[in-house]
Amino acid sequence: MKIDRIDHLVLTVKDIDATCTFYTSILGMELETFGEGRKALKFGNQKLNLHQKGKEFEPKAYTPTPGAIDICFITTDNIEQLKAELENKNIQTQGIFERTGATGKIRSIYFRDPDQNLIEVSNYL
Repeated sequence: MKIDRIDHLVLTVKDIDATCTFYTSILGMELETFGEGRKALKFGNQKLNLHQKGKEFEPKAYTPTPGAIDICFITTDNIEQLKAELENKNIQTQGIFERTGATGKIRSIYFRDPDQNLIEVSNYL
């Protein structure tokens, strides 16, 4: 078997509406409604499917828990400008740090979503 890419991840959240508002207004993702009213957040060729805590779809993670994700998103936006934009929207940030991404060196800032998941947004150097 050879894996090509990630198609989607599932986030288990306390409040789907709050999560949708955060990811669309702060990270610029596109809200998608599919199936029988399910919600997803699209970006590039990927998406985050959302499960409401206690109402998850089967099959599901062994222990679906809000706030258990640490995820890195890549942007082409300038990190300094992005940091200022987030802070202007009252999002508390940490960073700017140099890290190693999947294909090389990145510069990253960190902040948390409404479920306290750790969000990393990075540029490749």
